[in-house]
Amino acid sequence: MGTDKEVAVNSTRKSHQCSFVRTQAEVPLTIAVKAVNEAGEVLDKFVACERPLTVYLNWRPIVTLMTLGAKPESLALGYLKNQGFISDVSLLDSVIVDWDVSSAAVITREQIADLDEKLSEKTVTSGCGQGTVYGSFMQDLDNINLPTPSLKQSTLYSLLKNINDYNETYKNAGAVHGCGLCEDDRIMAFVEDVGRHNAVDTLAGDMWLTQDRGDNKIFYTTGRLTSEMVIKVAKMGIPILLSRSGVTQMGLALAQQLGITIIARAKGRHFLVYHGSENLQFDANTTP
Repeated sequence: MGTDKEVAVNSTRKSHQCSFVRTQAEVPLTIAVKAVNEAGEVLDKFVACERPLTVYLNWRPIVTLMTLGAKPESLALGYLKNQGFISDVSLLDSVIVDWDVSSAAVITREQIADLDEKLSEKTVTSGCGQGTVYGSFMQDLDNINLPTPSLKQSTLYSLLKNINDYNETYKNAGAVHGCGLCEDDRIMAFVEDVGRHNAVDTLAGDMWLTQDRGDNKIFYTTGRLTSEMVIKVAKMGIPILLSRSGVTQMGLALAQQLGITIIARAKGRHFLVYHGSENLQFDANTTP
């Protein structure tokens, strides 16, 4: 079904290095199909792929994610980190994705403490592609201390313009969300998936592996800003959350609690700052 490569990964963490085995499992993100338009014409089109990926932690099934299939190793790691199952990258021994059996097996060097307890409490969420968080997901929110950001309106406009160069799968096939890690108006990484939570977890996994900092980042998403999205971005240490879509009541309440600047309904030269407007410098015209 896909191409699997195993590589040894070195992840620098503060004063020491850890290494583990990781596959690089590749699958097509779209497939070619025929579609008939309103005039009865047969057209060559693409549709986004959607496939299950069951994440195992030390041979225990944790969750089955419905995913596009881009960067499944980072998706599995980001999910486990954001859910509070693993916090130290040096514990990783291997991350093996096998699309023939739709699995991502994460093995650690030591057993995970209180794994049964962490698995016992589940909450069904509004997340497309996922829909479940565990009790440990909500822990340690009081320990999150985000920096106070500063963002120019002109930089925001430039970033929104640059985002248009991405979303390749969406442009070809639709049916996906996109998330980006940004510094000022530069997009440092961009991931698309059938669920916005998959995309944010994939970027979280990448940041975790590279030990990249979040305090100088802006997180962009095409999806709505729910409580789950806000918490995940806060855990990544990112102080600004930007969306083309809207924000929910609980998402806004958590952003206020955690000190995240929330900018939603952002497209072209329109946006709404729901929290943290004092961190935005209004230095640009609202018309081009």
